[in-house]
Amino acid sequence: MSDPVQRRPLGLWAAIALVVGNMIGSGVFLLPAALAPYGGASLIGWAITLCGALLLAFTFARMAMRWPQSGGPYTYAHRAFGDTVGFVIAWSYWISLWCANAAIAVAFAGSIGALVPALTATPARAAACALAALWLCTAINLLGVREAGRVQIVTTALKLLPLLLFGAVALWWLDGAHAFRPFNPSGQSLPQAAHATAALTLWALLGLEAATVPAGSIRDPERNVPRATVFGTLLAGIATVLACSVVVGLLPADSLKQSQSPMADAASLLWGPGAGLALAAVSAVSCLGALNGWTLLSGQLPLAAARDGVFPAFFARVDRRGTPWLGVLIGSALASILVLANFSRSLVQVFVFSILLSTAATLLPYVAGSAAWLWRGEGRSRIVAAFALAFSVYALAGIGAEALLWGALLVAAGLPVHLLLRLRQRSQGSAS
Repeated sequence: MSDPVQRRPLGLWAAIALVVGNMIGSGVFLLPAALAPYGGASLIGWAITLCGALLLAFTFARMAMRWPQSGGPYTYAHRAFGDTVGFVIAWSYWISLWCANAAIAVAFAGSIGALVPALTATPARAAACALAALWLCTAINLLGVREAGRVQIVTTALKLLPLLLFGAVALWWLDGAHAFRPFNPSGQSLPQAAHATAALTLWALLGLEAATVPAGSIRDPERNVPRATVFGTLLAGIATVLACSVVVGLLPADSLKQSQSPMADAASLLWGPGAGLALAAVSAVSCLGALNGWTLLSGQLPLAAARDGVFPAFFARVDRRGTPWLGVLIGSALASILVLANFSRSLVQVFVFSILLSTAATLLPYVAGSAAWLWRGEGRSRIVAAFALAFSVYALAGIGAEALLWGALLVAAGLPVHLLLRLRQRSQGSAS
């Protein structure tokens, strides 16, 4: 009989690192540039998003206790609503994974550009840096789940501690008379600005469900997955909101909009070029850690769906270490195509488009997951699920028409795949 540690190579700390590491990725370092047009109004968006993320975390924790299998949002939707809904959620979440990888790889290029500007002096060079990071993390994941988990623990520690230190120290440098003035420079009403920023800030807190996706590879998942989900969300949320809001309050909006590494620019403003370079290095490590974690999920999610017969069977192929190598390679290839298709834009433009597309594709699984517990759950936790569902719908409405249209088209593109799978299963059933 195989060793349980071999069959479930990830422990509690690795699960926490997966949640924190996936949540603290590119968003906290590059998102201030996208929030610059909204100024202090972004604080309202952060408050809404953090509350919503905690509601979702508690809901996912309860579902992980009920259904401790791999698959996360897909598994919950599949158990509650059946194969068709399960496929739509799996397909949507899978799209969000490789879109997220494209965005994080682009953010990594921005961080490297702050360290060595010549490497990202042209869009083609920036794309090359992004692709190099993407395929480095792909190679790590092909070595096995245990190796990816070890890398996740190290990179999470290397970015979380400096980020908390930066946010706590830089907070004292904010000038109350000048920071966030005007409070809402966007030209939109305050509710509109809050809605738009909630959609953007949600990107920085995506990943709260990260421990639920490879639950089958986590030891004692009924206990460790819920703990990692709630604690990791709270820890990453506090660090992200603090650091990102400080940057928006420190830098002038005009320069912040054009910045490819806003947190490094803020550190340079406060403490000199050396501090800026140090933050750029932390940002690069952060992006690599998040990219490693999301790449792990890009193989685990289709693996779970394929084993249920909801995704094509080839996604269930694993090597002798249990690594779903084909799913990892396909996800990285699609992320590469997204990077290359948009490399003529600026890094910030590619980043914003990728995060909105990824967020749109993730919110549908959040909606379905919350609805699953509202339908199949029990006790007062269903009230929490109802609020989590309301938040998910609210955030989905703020994504914007372009990202919603692309997300809808990508989800619709999967429906013929589902139809073919159902027809093949019926024909095999008739033949038997």
